[in-house]
Amino acid sequence: MKYALTFGMFVLFFTGCKHSSKSTPFSTVIIESVIEDSLLNIRALELHKQTLKAVSSIGDVYTYDTKTAQISIERVSEDTLNFRASAIVEDSYFTLSIGSPAYLFKDQELVYEETHSAAFYDALHFWNSKEGIAMGDPTDGCMSIVITRDGGQTWQKTPCDLLPPAMEGEAAFAASDTNIAIVGDETWVATGGRSSRVLYSSDKGMTWEVFEVPIVQGLETTGMYSIDFYDALNGFAIGGDYTKPKSQQSNKIRTKDGGKTWEVVAQDQNLGYRSCVQYVPNSNAKGLVAVGFEGIDYSQDGGATWKHLSEEGYYTLRFLNDRVAFAAGKGKLSKLTFSE
Repeated sequence: MKYALTFGMFVLFFTGCKHSSKSTPFSTVIIESVIEDSLLNIRALELHKQTLKAVSSIGDVYTYDTKTAQISIERVSEDTLNFRASAIVEDSYFTLSIGSPAYLFKDQELVYEETHSAAFYDALHFWNSKEGIAMGDPTDGCMSIVITRDGGQTWQKTPCDLLPPAMEGEAAFAASDTNIAIVGDETWVATGGRSSRVLYSSDKGMTWEVFEVPIVQGLETTGMYSIDFYDALNGFAIGGDYTKPKSQQSNKIRTKDGGKTWEVVAQDQNLGYRSCVQYVPNSNAKGLVAVGFEGIDYSQDGGATWKHLSEEGYYTLRFLNDRVAFAAGKGKLSKLTFSE
């Protein structure tokens, strides 16, 4: 959604196992700088094994070895393009730009282009090494969904007659590349704006249905900005209104039945607008970390209560394991180490 253009947002997702019963309580976070540059603006980053990749709003790709701390920089394209979504699949790195025309690259090869005047893509994710999905704002009456079944070499846009009709004012936010959550074959897509809902597919995007959510909505700047699922039942979404970042009204919601029903948690309690939320690996769906331009927050009880860990602002986050994450905000990419 174009309303996310006013900040530089950037979040790292975690790759560790999510399904252990081990609890991971945090009380502090140590922040170490990886890159600091006033011109840096990254909203999409991924971790694969020991490699972190992040793409900037001008098309620079930063590759960081988490073991050796070596950094390299290359360009996706000679053109200056604003990228907000990315994915690592085996040895390939996919990047997706916002706006029209929309460009999706596999490494430096253009594999999908869309010239619809309303094209605006927000997130990219893969089910496996062959099948992936990107989502974006509505075109022709439905949310934009494009899918690959051949490892990203070709992409097809899902016709609107196979998708739920978009509501008036429904779109999405290109804030942290976390509008899509995947567990196995199941997929949850978070929309936002004047209408905010969850689109759900049980079969890797072949069929779709809609789940209503009680998150704040009604304005172009409201709704879900980020969604994550720990397993097929437990999910969490966060957002609010970035123009009212202190507001804590109905901006945190939780499901325990795979997204069919949602409840507001921590109503009118600390943690206002945030652009990204991620489950802590090995936390039995209890540990959550949320980031936004007003800081870093942690919950050890599935989102019922929250502890503010740092005023340092970020836009996106990914966990490397159950203690270490990487996050990015305007002008910075950092390593976060959580401890008791």
